[in-house]
Amino acid sequence: MPEIKIVVKAGPRRIAFCPVSLELDVPVEKLAGFALLDEADGVTVPFQVESGGGTCRVMWIVDSMGAGQTRAYVLTDAIEPAAGPAVDLSEQDEGRIEVKIGGEVFTCYHYGEDLRRPVLYPVIGPFGRGVTRPYPMEAVDGDSKDHVHHRSLWVAWGDVNGSDNWSELEGAGRIVHRGFEGWGGGPVFGWIAARNDWVDAGGRKLMEDFTVRRFYNLPQNARVLDLEMTFHASEGDVRFGDTKEGGFCSVRVAPSMNGGVGGRIENSYGAIGEREAWGKRASWCDYSGQVGARTVGIAVFDHPRNVGYPTYWHVRDYGLMTANPFALSQFLADSTLDGSWVLPAGERTTFRYRVFVHAGNAAEGDVKDKYLDWVYPPAASVVQ
Repeated sequence: MPEIKIVVKAGPRRIAFCPVSLELDVPVEKLAGFALLDEADGVTVPFQVESGGGTCRVMWIVDSMGAGQTRAYVLTDAIEPAAGPAVDLSEQDEGRIEVKIGGEVFTCYHYGEDLRRPVLYPVIGPFGRGVTRPYPMEAVDGDSKDHVHHRSLWVAWGDVNGSDNWSELEGAGRIVHRGFEGWGGGPVFGWIAARNDWVDAGGRKLMEDFTVRRFYNLPQNARVLDLEMTFHASEGDVRFGDTKEGGFCSVRVAPSMNGGVGGRIENSYGAIGEREAWGKRASWCDYSGQVGARTVGIAVFDHPRNVGYPTYWHVRDYGLMTANPFALSQFLADSTLDGSWVLPAGERTTFRYRVFVHAGNAAEGDVKDKYLDWVYPPAASVVQ
């Protein structure tokens, strides 16, 4: 196959370590043995390919580009592919997959039967320290013991056709792991694609989800996780009830980051703290604070294609941050409102979130620009 010339154009902002992708009208096997060459400096760039049947998607990371700049690449089989640190996934024991980036642990995906729902724990941020609460996944002296269902980084909802799929109280439902479509690592990202059943306390199936998590090969001062979950109303209509007890992307931060002990909550509109950010809509929300001697943060990005965008945020000084699009009656303190949303029988809908772990607070971590890089990524195209 002949080489393929590609041009990438940055938008109106400087970008740094930004994932970029390009759809190609060729089957994935045609690119076996190919390398991606940066024509400006002759350096080979790690890239990864996902199959789309007779087409494919090529993905790589642009390390740096100025506003409005362009960069030329070529896919060629005339040189050796780039080598270097990668994202590696390994099954540590039954019910746990470990994710390493450049040889360092980033997180583990827990999906065993002993859990009410799948969980990512730990979540290791810059400087090698965890940015989510250990309890109840791990016992740490002095850790808070409230809200046992706040397990690091998770997905849940408190009213699914009347079933509590948020808490771990008696009578609560579960999200049951049914199998993997696949998982693996690579030079650009690692991924886990899993199927789950949402069931009530009696085991009655409510719906299905198919969730893909991607973990990108970035420097340690920034970690990026993409979460893409497709809900399928496989058993009939699914009503997501109006409740603040839920979040399609939920985080409980490390106790030392809590707003009550000096941590900082900030959203995309500039709201600061629980009083200004709780129950408000925003395209992203960030939680930062001290972990050890350093300030670190974790942000959740809401995608414009999500139902209810921009989402409301259930974010508290005690360390909780969740993207919650449907709790209108509680967030707006108006019992006449009903924010419930119904997914009709047989239909599917997809929610997309990005989790960005960074050094510093929201401003120091360039959270605003990183959000815009996600929703308006540099444009990649084939040069004819």
